[in-house]
Amino acid sequence: MEKLLPRFLEYVGIDTQSDPKSNTTPSTDKQWVLAKKLVLELHQIGMQEVSIDENAYIMATLPSNIDKKIPTIGFISHFDTTPDFTGFKVRPKIIENYDGSDIVLNSTKNIVLSPNYFEDLLQYHGQTLITTDGTTLLGADDKAGIAEIITAMEYLVAHPEIKHGKIRIGFTPDEEIGRGAHKFDVEKFGAEWAYTMDGSQIGELEYENFNAASATITFKGKSVHPGYAKNKMINAIGLANQFLSLLPNRETPETTEDREGFFHVYHIKGEIEHAEIELIIRDHDEVHFQARKDLIMDISEKLNKKYPESVTFEIKDQYFNMKEKIEPAFHIVEIAEEAMMQLGIEPNIKPIRGGTDGSQLSFMGLPCPNIFAGGHNFHGKYEYVPLESMQKAVKTIVKICELTAEKF
Repeated sequence: MEKLLPRFLEYVGIDTQSDPKSNTTPSTDKQWVLAKKLVLELHQIGMQEVSIDENAYIMATLPSNIDKKIPTIGFISHFDTTPDFTGFKVRPKIIENYDGSDIVLNSTKNIVLSPNYFEDLLQYHGQTLITTDGTTLLGADDKAGIAEIITAMEYLVAHPEIKHGKIRIGFTPDEEIGRGAHKFDVEKFGAEWAYTMDGSQIGELEYENFNAASATITFKGKSVHPGYAKNKMINAIGLANQFLSLLPNRETPETTEDREGFFHVYHIKGEIEHAEIELIIRDHDEVHFQARKDLIMDISEKLNKKYPESVTFEIKDQYFNMKEKIEPAFHIVEIAEEAMMQLGIEPNIKPIRGGTDGSQLSFMGLPCPNIFAGGHNFHGKYEYVPLESMQKAVKTIVKICELTAEKF
């Protein structure tokens, strides 16, 4: 366990930001730097069948140390970080024995991590926090998960008295841009089920997530001198504005919670003759999800009746709620829940307001709930992770392996 912190700090020091505009896998060459390091480290700790393919997907095996045949299980994390915020030259700060006060991340830029705003900080009084320096993200999403999986495997190698079946681990690129499972070879992985170590605060256990789609709406205008524009000009920016006004204004990320769905407009650009809106659609309920996609089509058709052939749209499904694939094998959730309870961790079973590799993998035939990795405030400069939460995640992995061997 003593290697957990230095291992994590080494990982976050390597920039692995993915790029949604790239057509390669991985989407950025710099992801290879950490991928190759992980392969070497897996060999060093004694893992077997260590492999990395042409797309940087990493797999390895810890062989069974028990005579009876039990299910092969897996643990999966991703090594890319989000394109939403820079991960270049991450300089972590370590706050020991946190006293519950404000943490000055960057005095020059007056960037403060405060429990007055981020109330979750108060539950970690007396613990060791790893934060950013206020200029980058941290990368606990999901380098904490990788560090935890490798540390747990290292512990099991060193403690053969803990009985377990065959364990497979997998590390993926490009999860942050929705492609982490796209080229994952489920058959090669060979597990009956797996867990992504990609959740947030301690105790999280998730087996349902959003249904997700992206939408691009394009507006075609006609430019005419504004002094002579009456009944002639069609302003594409104005059309985009009309479109946005017809979306429900109380169904956005900042106004919803729990299982409430939303529309999230994240990019808009335009001039008189051409404008474009990019948004994402999210809902846990399949019927509501379809209704949201239908609304995009209905608004587009309504505007086209007034301004013929001025609006086009493209909607792409991204992933679906893994609940329907996991409920038939619900014992895999119960094993994780029991592991946490035996370790004195209160399970926090809740829906994911997002997606994970696990949602896509579940639909590819590998049921894959999500377990906490410990971090908070992902994708930005206020990201932090308590060391004690990471240590508990390592113990949870070990306990799941142990319980699986006991129950089968």
